[in-house]
This record gives sequence, C-alpha cells and structure tokens, in this order.
Amino acid sequence: MAAHTEELDDVYGAKSPEETRAIYNQWADSYDADNLSRGFRLPSLAAGMLARFLGQTNGPILDAGCGTGLVSEALKLMGYGPITGCDLSPDMLAAARKTGAYSELHEVDMGQPMPFPKGAFTGFVCVGSFGPGHAPPVSLEHLAHVTRPRGYGVFNLIEATYQEQGFPAIMEGLSKSGRWQIVQTSEPFLPFLLGEPDLWSRLYVVRMN
Repeated sequence: MAAHTEELDDVYGAKSPEETRAIYNQWADSYDADNLSRGFRLPSLAAGMLARFLGQTNGPILDAGCGTGLVSEALKLMGYGPITGCDLSPDMLAAARKTGAYSELHEVDMGQPMPFPKGAFTGFVCVGSFGPGHAPPVSLEHLAHVTRPRGYGVFNLIEATYQEQGFPAIMEGLSKSGRWQIVQTSEPFLPFLLGEPDLWSRLYVVRMN
C-alpha cells in the first residue's frame, strides 16, 4: 500500500498559514511531477464539473488555491475566462503564471476576507485546498461572498477529516441562510489513481442564490 509523499504528510500536519506557505514554496518546483506521476486527476475532474454547470456562460472565474495552475489550464482549453488565480504560496503563483491561463494572480490567505468585490465572479473552483493543514472552513463563506447570484462553485473535501475540520457547520449555515444551495455531491473517489489508496474525497457543487 502506497504511503503519502513526504510533502503531503508535511502540509497535512501544518499548524499555521505561514507553515503551509513555506512547505508549498519548497514543493513548487516538483509539485506537478510528483502529483501527475501518481495519477493526480482532481484538477481535470474539478474543471469538468464546473464546466458542466456553467455551460457556455462567459464571465470571470476564480481559481482559489490555484497552485501551479492545473485546473485553469484545463478551463482555458475549454474556452473559459478570464480566470483569476489566488494562492497562499508565491512560488506556486510563479509556476501558475508560466501556464498563461490567468488574467490575474494574487497572494491570498483564504482564511481571511478575499480582496475581490462582492459578486465579482461567475464561478469558483477550489480543489486540493481544504485538507488538514490547509484553508479553514470559513473560506467557503469568503468564496460565496465573491461569487454572483446564480453562479456556481466547485470544491472538494477529504472524507476522513472534513467533519472534524468543521466543514459541515459552515456548509449548513450557508444553505440555511439562503446564500447557496448544494446542487451535487459526487460519489467518493480517489484523487490519485496510482497512489494514496486511502485518500478518499468528494466534489461538491454549489449554486449561489
């Protein structure tokens, strides 16, 4: 049975945004090679899910926790844009800039209010950013704030940890307040086809009201 990479173990154990930023800065140069060699399919699945719900809608998209840009490379190829990316790690943002997929890139701590106007985006995607040691559940409130009514968001959560992390309470609060509705929850799946055999996840699709 395959084990986590050393970097993934480290970031899941991070205790602060500063620690998470430092780990991803160190990982940026080898991130794509490390993950794609293990069959990392989460970015393409997330891009496809967002495209399914957005259809041919034009308008700005936020790739939150964009990393090296794998999700937005796929979205751009499908004709979506303009795309704004944000991430905690400046070295990850430097890698994302090389893809040419983004109109803007910003260093952002998603645990804090985001530096974008209310309703600025037609949709958001945020995958790989909500595991242990990553962005906190309150980030979903910030993402909802910057997504316009009738816009869609796609994000993933780790099956083994999302409840103890506190995501259900935030998600239920956003639903009860009428700010969004959850329109699809995927079946559990493995983000890595060739590794991490216990790291089950789900994709969630939300629609803003």
